[in-house]
Amino acid sequence: AYKKQGFIAAGDEAESVSKTLEYAFDDWCIAQYAKALGKDSIYHVYIERAQYYKNLFNPQNGFMQAKMNGAFAPHFDPAEVNFNFTEANAWQYSLFVLHDIEGMVNLHGGANHFEKHLDELFSTEMALSGRHQVDITGLIGQYAHGNEPSHHMAYLYNFIAKPYKTQEKVHQILVEQYQNTPVGLSGNEDCGQMSAWYVLSAMGFYSVTPGLDYYTIGTPHLKAVTINLENGKSFVIQANALTDDHYYIQSATLNGKDFNQSYIKHADIVNGGKLIFEMGPTPNPNWGLDIPVSSIPKTDQSCPVPYFEAVSQTFSDSLKIVLKSTCETCEILYSFSDDFQVYTSPITVRKDAVISAFSKCNNQKSKAVQASYQKIQSGRSISIASEYSNQYAASGPNALIDYLRGSPNFRTGYWQGYQGQDVIATVDLGSIQTVNSISIGCLQDIKSWIWFPKSVEIWTAVDGNKFELYGNIENDFEKDAYGAFTKDFTANQSRDIRFIKVKLTYPGDCPTWHLGAGGKAWVFVDEIVIN
Repeated sequence: AYKKQGFIAAGDEAESVSKTLEYAFDDWCIAQYAKALGKDSIYHVYIERAQYYKNLFNPQNGFMQAKMNGAFAPHFDPAEVNFNFTEANAWQYSLFVLHDIEGMVNLHGGANHFEKHLDELFSTEMALSGRHQVDITGLIGQYAHGNEPSHHMAYLYNFIAKPYKTQEKVHQILVEQYQNTPVGLSGNEDCGQMSAWYVLSAMGFYSVTPGLDYYTIGTPHLKAVTINLENGKSFVIQANALTDDHYYIQSATLNGKDFNQSYIKHADIVNGGKLIFEMGPTPNPNWGLDIPVSSIPKTDQSCPVPYFEAVSQTFSDSLKIVLKSTCETCEILYSFSDDFQVYTSPITVRKDAVISAFSKCNNQKSKAVQASYQKIQSGRSISIASEYSNQYAASGPNALIDYLRGSPNFRTGYWQGYQGQDVIATVDLGSIQTVNSISIGCLQDIKSWIWFPKSVEIWTAVDGNKFELYGNIENDFEKDAYGAFTKDFTANQSRDIRFIKVKLTYPGDCPTWHLGAGGKAWVFVDEIVIN
């Protein structure tokens, strides 16, 4: 999916946003290696893939966001920890573009807008929501120092010529997130990264982009450091007038010469020498304005894929579909078959449709993306007496009658999840109709605390008041079976009705033999099928 369409969608695989962003950085690394070897054809393939991060950026909210059916997934909450991210949320992954920070800044609309986004990251009072994730610790706003995807973010101010803000945030992290106690780390010491961040940052710099030949300057936390190098030389870092309150860099010299860079080359360190910082209590906004460069060459720029906007994937009469792109100069072409035409205005469909689209600019074409839309029977509505989780909302209030079925992978975004409760819903067909069978699609994946309901009751009525039992289906599937399974709870009976009420009985809390013993179990539903 990543190679075919330029991103991983929520329906393709779990943790789709994190994987797309990390694969893009990996591909940039491969591109650099290929370029160094003179393998130009390989370089061009991978430098294009390094830009796939653009395909998940939503310009309307400034976050990297999961996609479903070629569109940005609904019910977006940047603070929600869900299956689209690896141990994180959108706040903590949307800045994971280590290799093209200039491109990321441009997506946000320039340095001023990017600075506001960074400021909000560290200052927002927005609370975590969604799944509980023990790795998300050391919070400053929504910056999570206890988990690695955040570790470069305090240094991003350097790339927009605001190094004093990097100094503020790095000092705050050094002081607040590390203590000389048995619980002195704010997060899990994965492969030594928590300590590595501290050691590098305390010396005064950090490697924002592994693979580039420089380190970005933060603020020294030690008055003097000597690095003894393998070549027999040494590199000394000295911080004059450094105190708890004097953590702003006023000026610097490297080997006796003025040093006004907010980065230092690896070669400058291994060649040996002395870097001296003069520290003070107030910011010097004029220091460090020679900023680091993290960008993809203009000659290698590629087009992001377009994205679709529609109120739903299903419709009863007609549906308006809008095509957009994060690229202001890109031309969008679309097709219902193989005959592509330039997109100029919204498309209206009145029957089942599959639309392909791609972007074009500067003689470059993006990957083609597809979206499918399905016409369904009109007149149906649903009211739900239970409360589904926002992270497992599927298409929203009408998800159980939208004709879209989920796969055994509950993370694909087509399942509606209810925790610790019965699921009760009533469907109004809009008129009296002859119904021959009713099914409710459910999922079981006990490793993820999801069980089939204990039983499913189906009731029907003509007037919406006097309901009669249509079917009562007891669950006969093994409650201790590990794996992912789907099951339709079905009742067959010919009856003239208008209203259908279903009750999925809560299976009970996680049993004593389960890893989550005593925890609230989930019931996942994807469709009430009425024939």
